[in-house]
Amino acid sequence: MKPSINEEHDVEDGKLVKSKTNKIPNQALLAGLAYCLSSCSMILVNKFVLSSYDFNAGISLMVYQNFISVILVTILSLLGLVSTEPLTWRLIKVWFPVNVIFVGMLITSMFSLKYINVAMVTVLKNVTNVITALGEMYLFKKHHDSRVWAALFLMIISAITGGITDLSFNATGYIWQTLNCFLTASYSLTLRRVMDTAKQVTKSGNLNEFSMVLLNNILSLPLGIFLVVVFNEVDYLFTTPLLRLPSFWLVMTFSGFLGLAISFTSMWFLHQTGATTYSLVGSLNKIPLSVAGILLFKVPTSLQNSASILFGLLAGVFFARAKIRERSQS
Repeated sequence: MKPSINEEHDVEDGKLVKSKTNKIPNQALLAGLAYCLSSCSMILVNKFVLSSYDFNAGISLMVYQNFISVILVTILSLLGLVSTEPLTWRLIKVWFPVNVIFVGMLITSMFSLKYINVAMVTVLKNVTNVITALGEMYLFKKHHDSRVWAALFLMIISAITGGITDLSFNATGYIWQTLNCFLTASYSLTLRRVMDTAKQVTKSGNLNEFSMVLLNNILSLPLGIFLVVVFNEVDYLFTTPLLRLPSFWLVMTFSGFLGLAISFTSMWFLHQTGATTYSLVGSLNKIPLSVAGILLFKVPTSLQNSASILFGLLAGVFFARAKIRERSQS
């Protein structure tokens, strides 16, 4: 069977380019399914650990997941299956500020999932797009068209109505999720500048995705351990009976594998399709995730709340499509 030609539009250095690459439809489909499965599973497993097991050490969970990712990437690198940049003090000093934001992003995500149902988390995450768009406008002087701003406005409305109609509303969870939106937006905005600087201090002059995964996760370990002590999770870890359950360790380790799986499948999917398809599938992916979250965790909901959640998810899809059109017209 001949591979099909898959044409994508992307923006490089402010210019629109068409990239034609040979794509095998079955591989693109498989990559998309793998990406959707791993990203949905990660959120659901974290929710299961934090809520169903009632595990009150979200920072410790993050540290363990990142430790598993470090071990797996190191093994893959030693086997020659992936290439990673050697860690130098110059690279660490350049990357450390963005890593602090990365750790904050992961921790606030853990804390919000502890108190908020999965469906509402996916809707509230849309606020990240609003903050990012404003950041791009002020930091990079980027202008968005009317369709993008309309989608962002719909996202804000859906987040407000979703919170008002949320039968399991928890103020603490909403505060953590708001912080998570700001940190996630800050991470994506800061990463652009730091990546360019980091490439200049590497031996190869490049920094691939696996190197960034290894760098982020290694640097997060000492900072995470420090926060475990500050938030007094050590006493909890010594007293909780959960750490004596083999099944709990199995789920924890599985979540660590999922963390690396998301990194791998997202790169695979991007390679098989392109940035535009990737962003659209990411938005569509929230719909089955929200439904699964409501059904699996038996979340109490109402017609109004369900409608606001659906409205928010559709606003996310509308936003992805508006961004695709904006790129094509740039």
